[in-house]
Amino acid sequence: MAETDTALMRARDVMQALSLLSRLPLRGTSHDRGARAAWAYPLAGMVIGAIAASGGALALWAGLPAPLAALTALALLVICSGALHEDGLTDTADGLWGGWTRQRRLEIMKDSHIGTYGVIALVLSLGARWSALWLLFDHGPGTATGAIIASAALSRAVMPCLMAALPHARETGLSHSQGRPAPRTAVVGLGIACGVAILLTGGAGVWAVLWALIAAGLVARIAQVKIAGQTGDILGATQQMTEIAVLFSILP
Repeated sequence: MAETDTALMRARDVMQALSLLSRLPLRGTSHDRGARAAWAYPLAGMVIGAIAASGGALALWAGLPAPLAALTALALLVICSGALHEDGLTDTADGLWGGWTRQRRLEIMKDSHIGTYGVIALVLSLGARWSALWLLFDHGPGTATGAIIASAALSRAVMPCLMAALPHARETGLSHSQGRPAPRTAVVGLGIACGVAILLTGGAGVWAVLWALIAAGLVARIAQVKIAGQTGDILGATQQMTEIAVLFSILP
């Protein structure tokens, strides 16, 4: 009975992670587990990555050139996540570089309007991801598929790590509503993502894990210095920067 309850709880965690991090049609999903379900974030990333990789591979199979296959995969990554992380990146860029004080930075990040820094960050992010995916699809759908799923998992696995390592920078927002996961929860999620990356990409997966940690650590350090903590926007920016780093690290 206890094993059944544990299995059901884990299944609910996966559904909660998918409901939180994607726009897939999941109705009636409870979010009562909060940050305790954060270990499942990389599994949600795997689902999103698999959909995007399949779309890109199908485009390549249909005769479209690698640039368009890459664009198809990138569009599906954005659509499936509802541009959640892209929005976090733009708010983070505007806030961290547009304000001179901690309070002003947080105010700018909360503002729904996008500024110059945000536009530049979004253009560079989309351009970098498209370029990396283009090069990956040039090497065939198998290489691209493994890289996309690995990057989607790793880039979402580092988010709970930041949630556990850094305090909340504000008393409201998506990250605050989820709470802070226990270190063990973050480590479990990271372990799952590392295993997936190495399984799908072989030796390149080791480098992917290293660069994922470097990218996430860099964003965490900047956030700590500028706003003394993390927000949902910071987590979104972390996902974007990590995904870019992982995609380029897996290039043959």
